[in-house]
Amino acid sequence: ATHVITEVDSRSGAILARNSYNAEFPDRIAFLDVDDNTRSVTGDRAEFLGRNGSLRNPAAMSRTRLSGRVGAGLDPCAAMQVAFDLPDGEERQVIFRLGAGRTPDEANALVQRFRGTAAAEGALNAVRSEWSRMLGAVQVKTPDPSLDVLANGWLLYQAIACRIWARTGYYQSSGAFGFRDQLQDVMALVHTEPGLMREHLLRSAGRQFPEGDVQHWWHPPSGRGVRTHCSDDYLWLPLATARYLKATGDRTVLDEKIQFLEGRLVNPGDDSYYDLPRRSAESATLYQHCVQAVEHGLRFGGHGLPLMGSGDWNDGMNMVGIKGTGESVWLGFFLFDVLRQFAEVARARDDAAFASRCDAEADKLRRNIEEQAWDGAWYRRAYFDDGTPLGSARNDECQIDSIAQSWSVLSGAGSPEHSRMAMKAVDERLVRRDKALVQLLDPPFDHSALDPGYIKGYVPGVRENGGQYTHGAIWSAMAFAAMGDNARAWELATMLNPAHHSATPDAVAKYKVEPYVIAADIYSVPPHGGRGGWTWYTGSAGWMYRLVVESLLGLSREKDRLRFSPCLPAHWPSIAIRYRYGATVYEISIEQAADAGTATSVTLNGIVQPDASVPLTDDRAQHRVVVTLRPGAPRA
Repeated sequence: ATHVITEVDSRSGAILARNSYNAEFPDRIAFLDVDDNTRSVTGDRAEFLGRNGSLRNPAAMSRTRLSGRVGAGLDPCAAMQVAFDLPDGEERQVIFRLGAGRTPDEANALVQRFRGTAAAEGALNAVRSEWSRMLGAVQVKTPDPSLDVLANGWLLYQAIACRIWARTGYYQSSGAFGFRDQLQDVMALVHTEPGLMREHLLRSAGRQFPEGDVQHWWHPPSGRGVRTHCSDDYLWLPLATARYLKATGDRTVLDEKIQFLEGRLVNPGDDSYYDLPRRSAESATLYQHCVQAVEHGLRFGGHGLPLMGSGDWNDGMNMVGIKGTGESVWLGFFLFDVLRQFAEVARARDDAAFASRCDAEADKLRRNIEEQAWDGAWYRRAYFDDGTPLGSARNDECQIDSIAQSWSVLSGAGSPEHSRMAMKAVDERLVRRDKALVQLLDPPFDHSALDPGYIKGYVPGVRENGGQYTHGAIWSAMAFAAMGDNARAWELATMLNPAHHSATPDAVAKYKVEPYVIAADIYSVPPHGGRGGWTWYTGSAGWMYRLVVESLLGLSREKDRLRFSPCLPAHWPSIAIRYRYGATVYEISIEQAADAGTATSVTLNGIVQPDASVPLTDDRAQHRVVVTLRPGAPRA
């Protein structure tokens, strides 16, 4: 703030602000302008607020004009005041413009370009039109209007506007890309904005080191960030790439060449280091970047499970494997899924050797998980460096962790019998119906001798430490849906719907956060039980969208085909989906038949389709699809 200098532009009258000491954008000019020649201004925040004033009651609101004070050495702000009388029944538009230019001339040109009511309305209408296009690709109509509101707008808006573009929110003013974070976010865009997903795959590959690991997070445009021993980040690249290829069939992306980064390795025993890495002279195709990531993940401990490093998906467990020998059970399931899916990518690329290696490693990993990770009624979570199990009935705290159980199903690596038992344990021990939430783990860390890491610093029942971490709760719902347990899948989905946490004044007073976006966590222990936290800036939005559209309503896109495997509540007679493919609209009706049967039938424009799917053709016509579900029909 001490380096921000304000001025009033002599040509336009706009307030300009610059910070020449900022190394990343020293020449940028921010501006504030208003369509009123009588406006008064100040660049002095102290004047605007007044002595002992606040944003709730600033001194400027009791003055008729601002002083015009701008320049250096102030507590900087940009404030404009327009005064006018408004008789009964009269309307008046006052249009402010806030923006930035690369140079003073560009800033002035933007001010002039967007002056006037017509220009402002045109810009606003363009924004509305673009969001309508983006969010309108998939529109659903179900018996639950609140679910429709989320699926038809808010979830993707939260993922795109907040997570992918702004990368900031009320609880974390960041601007950084997280390697695993935004890769998960863009995985929700295969139906709506696959181009954004393609773009981000290449961006992410550019944050990889030749050794296969990646920056855990980085700040554009410079690329400063952290290099860590985190064990799952880099694996999201081959998984997201496999999903993109399966959904779009765009194999040209695999041949795109991207440079590596260069930097020193993280010292053994260290958690991470922050630095500005160099661009390497070495580059590789996206396919090779993915192969490098998979190979880097094939590092195992004494139980034959993947090394946990300084944390896996749960960053808070950063001390479990910090010495280099601790292992992650969840990562075993996740790596199995990556190996299985990327083997298909390798086969399609005629890389039979690497496909075979992926298959062999996956088979060995599955055996090791069953032999070393089963605790008797559920799967363990991890092993500490000294071999002590975590997520075991023998532990005093964190006896069970939901994500190991959910991913035993989602990956397909768990034995069917063990996975059923594991999810039964989730239902009995972690689903808190009295509070309408699903705990990540239980009991929370508090007084035991175990030191899993900074997760123990959270108050018990808050965030990852035994609260609902919504990311993990969604995976539980997806796992129940994958098992065909419609009732539990929808029960959890209903709990996860933020609107249902705000249905009454008492519920609003308890939940305390927005009812239209997903909260990253909900606290589980008094006195804060049922209170939401960390809204907007959470990857749970993208996963919630996938839960609704894919796991529950049953849509999946495979290149130029749309497949259906709905998991609907028994009391819903039908739902409707409007699916846009290019400029072509498919009006889809999914109906539950009352008569007995064992098949799911699909018709396209009245013609029965042979494999519960329809071809997607961008012929600019409207098509009618009817999906009929018979009781007892297996999921595709």
